[in-house]
Amino acid sequence: MNLVLLFKNDFINDAGRIRLEGRRFKHMIEVHRVAIGDQLRVGLAGGLIGTGRVISLDDTSLEMDVSLIDTPPAALPVTLILALPRPKVLKRVLLSATAIGVKKIILLNSYRVEKSFWQSPVLHPESLQRQVVLGLEQSCDTIFPELFMKPLFKPFVEDELPVLIKNTLPLVAHPVAQETCPRDIRSPVTLAIGPEGGFIPYEIDKLISCGLKPVHLGERILHVEAAVPSLLARLF
Repeated sequence: MNLVLLFKNDFINDAGRIRLEGRRFKHMIEVHRVAIGDQLRVGLAGGLIGTGRVISLDDTSLEMDVSLIDTPPAALPVTLILALPRPKVLKRVLLSATAIGVKKIILLNSYRVEKSFWQSPVLHPESLQRQVVLGLEQSCDTIFPELFMKPLFKPFVEDELPVLIKNTLPLVAHPVAQETCPRDIRSPVTLAIGPEGGFIPYEIDKLISCGLKPVHLGERILHVEAAVPSLLARLF
């Protein structure tokens, strides 16, 4: 935890005093080993970043006086369209994508996505937020990404994707593409990444007909959780 993410209900007065209990308090005690007078990096969810000074500490909670004056880091100008991966992989991908700075993530159905994935408890709002919070804490950010569920491939591609990709560089990661993924893009990107095994030919054809350009990362075929940060790092 490189930043203590605060929420409005953490504040106990209007002067900037907060109280932490539960997971964050436990982390402060067991990992940071905080003491009265210590200063920590803090940020308000959806708002500014600053510092917090520990002013009181007991067995179950701590209190800090916080000052929030800095803006959070800039977001990556990318919309990530991700074929829904296995639940355990989704948790890791959400954390890493959030930490890298992705602010719009679309989870999409695909032929190779197992139907059971859409019933996973990992897709419950509380579980999704938990992974996002961990990503924000890791990267010292406070702005939550938008998450969208699209369980129907064809209607999404035909009805929504053409509007979504306007004024962006639209790409789809495809291991057998002829062109390599571009580097150092300075404009907005829409990036689609398939499931393990990739998008099937029908899906690739639909994405191409919509305007997405197939690109690859090289001879090696990566797991989804490795492909996402690798592609984003190369692009930006």
